[in-house]
Amino acid sequence: MNAFYGLFIVCALALAALVGVGGGGMTGLFAVAIPYAAVAIFVVGFALKVMCWAKSPVPFRIPTTGGQQKSLDWIPYARYDNPVNSRDTVVRMILEVLTFRSLFRNTTAVLGKTPDGKPQVGYFSEKWLWLAAILFHYSFLLIVIRHMRFFTEPVPLPIQWLDWADSILQIYSPTLYQTNLLFLAGLGWLLARRLLYPQIRYISNAADYFALFLIIGIALSGIYMRYVAKVDIVSIKQFTMSLVMFSPVVPKEIAPSFFVHLFLVCVLLAYFPFSKLMHLGGVFLSPTRNLPNDSRIHHHENPWNPKIKPHSYEAYEDDFREAMVEAGLPVVKQLEEEA
Repeated sequence: MNAFYGLFIVCALALAALVGVGGGGMTGLFAVAIPYAAVAIFVVGFALKVMCWAKSPVPFRIPTTGGQQKSLDWIPYARYDNPVNSRDTVVRMILEVLTFRSLFRNTTAVLGKTPDGKPQVGYFSEKWLWLAAILFHYSFLLIVIRHMRFFTEPVPLPIQWLDWADSILQIYSPTLYQTNLLFLAGLGWLLARRLLYPQIRYISNAADYFALFLIIGIALSGIYMRYVAKVDIVSIKQFTMSLVMFSPVVPKEIAPSFFVHLFLVCVLLAYFPFSKLMHLGGVFLSPTRNLPNDSRIHHHENPWNPKIKPHSYEAYEDDFREAMVEAGLPVVKQLEEEA
């Protein structure tokens, strides 16, 4: 049911844009007001979320580690799995952000049986999830960069080179982009994983499916525009450039399918700061990743701890020795010795 709810909401959003622009005469709302509002919500929401996380106190080291900790000099330690200084921690973060290193080492638990029929838990590598995540994230990044050609004039050379490399196979007309296929392949596996695995399906809520179906809807509507409807790219470029220049002009030549695509993108932007998709910014502020594991090397104290005068056991016994002796409790110094 959660998957159905997510799919239903995305279909309803796409239908609302199609009806609103195609038959309702609300082009100004979907073409101008909503895009500006969505970008504002995304920028402000993203910044506030990151600022809130940055203000969260981290009184001691809580890094997640995956190897031998630094101890004695003659014992080799995992430099990047268990870093003890800022330099190695930066390397660890770079590997985590760019290669999803911890996800690459992810395992799945499977309940099986031993030869004599007893239950046994086995752990197996889960590389397909890592591959799908890599395909999805990098394809998404390249697609976003490639779309910058609609918002710049003249188009920077790096974006032109990326556009050429992405369509180097010269398949179909208009030219097929490889990232479109890889993007859908990664999304397809992430969705299939939530639907097919009972354990993942059990912990998945409607918001998880909504984000996946929303991104799939954006991808499919973009593919439909380019390869089926074959919308007027020149008119779209004129429209996007007018938005950038804050003097919006909506050409009549733009097909309604473009506004469906644009509206779904706007929904994603507005939804982004309030969803799990905010791991884009949160990964850099996670204390389980961005801190060195140096608790054995440095003593960490909460900066807001009250300054309490230490009270040793000897002082405690001096204060309550008579009562302790009367109660039969052992004391280090007897009353006779004190006298």
